[in-house]
Amino acid sequence: MAKVTTVKKACAVNPLKMSQPIGAALAFMGVANSMPTLHGSQGCTAFGLVLFVRHFKEAIPMQTTAMNEATTIMGGFDNVEQAILNIHKRANPAFIGIASTGLTETKGDDVDGYLALVRKKHPELENLAMVYVSTPDYVGAFQDGWAKAVEKMIRELAEPGPLVSHQINVLAGSHLTPGDIEELREIVEAFGFRPIIFPDLSGSLDGHVPDNFSPTTLGGTTLEDIRRLGSSQFTLAIGEHMRAAAQALQEKTGVGFEVLDSVTGLAGGDRLMTLLSQTSGRPVPNKFRRQRSQLVDAMLDAHFHFGGKKIAIGAEPDLLWAIGNLFAGMGSKLTAVLTTTQSPLLEKLPAEEVCIGDLEDMEERAAGCDLLITHSHGRQMAERLDLPFLRMGIPMFDRLGAAHQVSVGYRGTRDLLFQVANMFMAQAHEPGPADWMPQNEEGASCGSCASAAAH
Repeated sequence: MAKVTTVKKACAVNPLKMSQPIGAALAFMGVANSMPTLHGSQGCTAFGLVLFVRHFKEAIPMQTTAMNEATTIMGGFDNVEQAILNIHKRANPAFIGIASTGLTETKGDDVDGYLALVRKKHPELENLAMVYVSTPDYVGAFQDGWAKAVEKMIRELAEPGPLVSHQINVLAGSHLTPGDIEELREIVEAFGFRPIIFPDLSGSLDGHVPDNFSPTTLGGTTLEDIRRLGSSQFTLAIGEHMRAAAQALQEKTGVGFEVLDSVTGLAGGDRLMTLLSQTSGRPVPNKFRRQRSQLVDAMLDAHFHFGGKKIAIGAEPDLLWAIGNLFAGMGSKLTAVLTTTQSPLLEKLPAEEVCIGDLEDMEERAAGCDLLITHSHGRQMAERLDLPFLRMGIPMFDRLGAAHQVSVGYRGTRDLLFQVANMFMAQAHEPGPADWMPQNEEGASCGSCASAAAH
């Protein structure tokens, strides 16, 4: 079992984590025709907006209640009301998701009460769905905000209903890319299910070119589907941080659930396939059996390059769990392990220590490692330590295609192993002229053979 330590110092140097409001805002972007809104200053929203634009390379819908010094002291009802009315008039969204920030949390604004008053004053907002989630940015991290937003949306929007055959819910964790979600959709549909994936970033942030401009999200889980979550026969929660949302849905609608802490790797893929097969009553399709065989072969081919390698990894807990276990299972050693927030998974990681800290703490521990894994803010560290650098997580702003990375299922795991094994091979010594020259029994180069080669 790993020892979990929390670094306590005056400031974060090159932070690893992102805040709860950013995580909640991204979860809101997984809802169709939505407008994520941060209740705080304009700078809070501007920061998140720039971060997401750089990562996804797409237009990002985000709004703010634009709190200032006076409204912070006097209370933010007027700002919340005006923001909602402006968004409703100009963007006409089906859903507005509001996340708090440290500023308004410190003040103690009762935003749920504000929303009730706004609805009472403005009957024209009757058909507009609005959800507020408390996400102070001085505690927790990105995946905490995502989890809270999903849970709150389920508690307020999901409804009990008659069972719909072959319909299941997939609660997607914050560590899944739009590409991961699309891969999961394909897997679930192959067993004859109609999945309701929530939140569904594969529809809203998958990098497609829309036919027409929209000021709100371009796709995602519809409000109708969110309300129909309670009619599904089963819920599959991907990631430990989605457990609370699955439990909330079960309490409200009676739909049972299963949490898969990882769907990366051979064991994770097997658990997913077994669960879907048992639930559907169908055998695992032949294409996945072949993908599994390909993954096993890839593991055999790649383990020579992974064995004994020292890995430094910094990521949100559920991504850390999935990737860390995969590499440890391939024979690598998790030498420097950094994360952002508490999770029951951390103590179970195959490492001596898991540190909740920043990238400065990671750099102190990563010297002598063979591979560095974190988001793009680790690039300077990789240069200073002269380490190969695998970018994973958010933000990834110095490479294209972040939204389309796939590391789940047999196929995603296979491709990830090949990518990393090739990085290790590229770091290996490239043979020079003396390395391929035939040698005699004493190990010296054979002059006659060298002469023959020269001619």
